Amino acid sequence: MTSMPMTNIPKTAKTDDAQAVGRTLARAFDDDPMMRWFFPDDSSREAALGRYFTTLFTRQYVEHGVCERTEGAAAFWVPPEGQAKAVPDAETVQELQDILGDRAPLFRDAVEAAAEHSPKGSHWYLAVIGADPATRGQGHGAALLRSGLAKADAAGLPVCLESSKPSNLPFYEHFGFTVHEELRLPGGGPVLWAMRREPSPPAGG
Repeated sequence: MTSMPMTNIPKTAKTDDAQAVGRTLARAFDDDPMMRWFFPDDSSREAALGRYFTTLFTRQYVEHGVCERTEGAAAFWVPPEGQAKAVPDAETVQELQDILGDRAPLFRDAVEAAAEHSPKGSHWYLAVIGADPATRGQGHGAALLRSGLAKADAAGLPVCLESSKPSNLPFYEHFGFTVHEELRLPGGGPVLWAMRREPSPPAGG
């Protein structure tokens, strides 16, 4: 018996969606090199990632970003006007460090290193995007990516992101992103690829 594909039409993610968003992203990032570095224990990673992404969503991005989801994926975007406010406050940082446990110093150093390479100028930032592997091939991630890119294009602004998963680079390149910097995270961490996409003109424009 085959299951029906889940709808991949983007909709706004709200606070009430926090647990579903956290579960989706925990599954999506289970094989991500940076998340495996932060959460090396296979037996506890999914639960820890669920708490990690739920915390980021409820305390940071749902308040100051543009969060969208499908039934199998989620994405957190930050427009220019939200970027100063989207920096985690002290209470959020403490909550994340509690989730990370003895990996918290590595996380802190990684965040500080990445911040030194933050893109300049007005732009949209794709903070998080991920699809549950069970929905792979159904277009969930692509639908969310197109939705956010359309908003950035309407504003005439570039989009920036970082990826630590080499196999994701061709996916982003398909949508017009190019790698403009490679950063090795401190403490023996993985490589981050900083990518940028210039705005496309509106359709028919």
